[in-house]
Amino acid sequence: MWTRIARLFTIKTKFEAFLVIYGLGLGATERGVHYLRDYPGVGGWLLFAACPVAVVMAGARILDSIERGRD
Repeated sequence: MWTRIARLFTIKTKFEAFLVIYGLGLGATERGVHYLRDYPGVGGWLLFAACPVAVVMAGARILDSIERGRD
């Protein structure tokens, strides 16, 4: 039974991966906007830039793991 529940949270296709990456990107830009508000100036912009970069790295890992699963 636990395996059936675990399959609901498993990313199986590229479409699902892109949906997850899109959600991560939206959250990252929202967090970046809060950083800009809380830390005006260069520090806020650096923190803002770090958020989408983390999503790009995570997205690459997600897509790579899906492609490796097909081999």
